[in-house]
Amino acid sequence: MVYVFLADGFEELEALAPIDILRRAKVEVLTVGVTGKTVTGSHNIPVLCDKTVDEVMPNGEIEAIILPGGMPGTINLEKNEKVQKFIDFCDENGVLISAICAAPSILGHKGILKNKNATCYLGFEKELTGANVLSAPVVKDGNIITAFGAGAAFLFGFEILAALKDKNTAENIRKSMRFGE
Repeated sequence: MVYVFLADGFEELEALAPIDILRRAKVEVLTVGVTGKTVTGSHNIPVLCDKTVDEVMPNGEIEAIILPGGMPGTINLEKNEKVQKFIDFCDENGVLISAICAAPSILGHKGILKNKNATCYLGFEKELTGANVLSAPVVKDGNIITAFGAGAAFLFGFEILAALKDKNTAENIRKSMRFGE
């Protein structure tokens, strides 16, 4: 199960593109509202989540978590104690942690990116404490996937899918969507 944490002010494309890609590949995805059951993105698009953060707990069924960026979505994610517990659980258990745009800063503040390659939205590089910051759209290093913003949302989703399934599955979904043609 992939948990996607949504907080008011999240960047819609950074959350919904990976959710769509994963669901096309029959990956079970759970949207988790951090600021309520209905969460409003940074472009005023409301999204009804499957569960609220108060209804879920870190457990062995977690295959990955996704932290979309956007402002103030990233700030709202970072200040939530339960989201922090999910990040800690995933870090301690080698579970896939994916963050895009400003959200890799959350991982940087926790020291999770130390000695890892990562990317982020322009201007947030100094927040990736200890990371080797790259300018690539998507970077995978161990159990961490980071991406630099909304323009990389589809690539981010394909990389998450490749990590959860395999590169062939991700490529087949990409082709079925006619992405990059």
